[in-house]
Amino acid sequence: MSQTDFGFERVDDAEKAGRVASVFSSVAARYDLMNDLMSGGLHRLWKAFTVTLAGVREGERVLDVATGSGDLALEFARSAGTSGEVWLSDINRAMLERGRDRLLDRGLTLPAVQCDAQALPFPSDYFDCVSVAFGLRNMTDKDAALAEMRRVLKPAGRLLVLEFSRVWAPLSKVYDWYSFTVLPWLGGKVAGDKVAYRYLAESIRMHPDQESLKGMLERAGLQRVEYFNLSAGVVALHRGYKL
Repeated sequence: MSQTDFGFERVDDAEKAGRVASVFSSVAARYDLMNDLMSGGLHRLWKAFTVTLAGVREGERVLDVATGSGDLALEFARSAGTSGEVWLSDINRAMLERGRDRLLDRGLTLPAVQCDAQALPFPSDYFDCVSVAFGLRNMTDKDAALAEMRRVLKPAGRLLVLEFSRVWAPLSKVYDWYSFTVLPWLGGKVAGDKVAYRYLAESIRMHPDQESLKGMLERAGLQRVEYFNLSAGVVALHRGYKL
């Protein structure tokens, strides 16, 4: 049986999805608060930049993969308007329900589908835009997931991948201290799960860097792939097109 990474561990492919599900089910209730605390609120700026570069217009169809608490989907729905479609999808039921409920609280009823990004239950050439924010690194087969996201895009559609990446080298020691000391401490105090946020720090280190991820998008068939470093490379936004 083939293996993949779960943080710094090597686990069987079949095991990773269950362990990731356990992590996110554990932190779902405090997910948004922890995002604000651990990023100092910067995640809101990163997501706003993603929405701007997505350029969603009235009437377009959008799929937000690994939607989490629905931050991107909310903004896409405002841009797509009543004539558009914005779908929420997540493999984790607790996170999907949180995102759906947050949008309902804001008066938006959007379709939500619990599914694996590696086998999306949508027809080919359907969406104008597909996004995934802070979800790709948790997927067992990233190449398969990227290929699926390309498949469901219309010709000329765009894929946006917002993810933690490689920080600017002079900041790496401070960033490592923060990641492996402060984040788990915060996770234990606020979310009641120190181990989950230790996994977060480890999963970031195991995720492909900016150039490597660009190559993965290109191998999946995306073209005109570019990336934008945010906050000195703590996060990078990749954008590619299905041409």
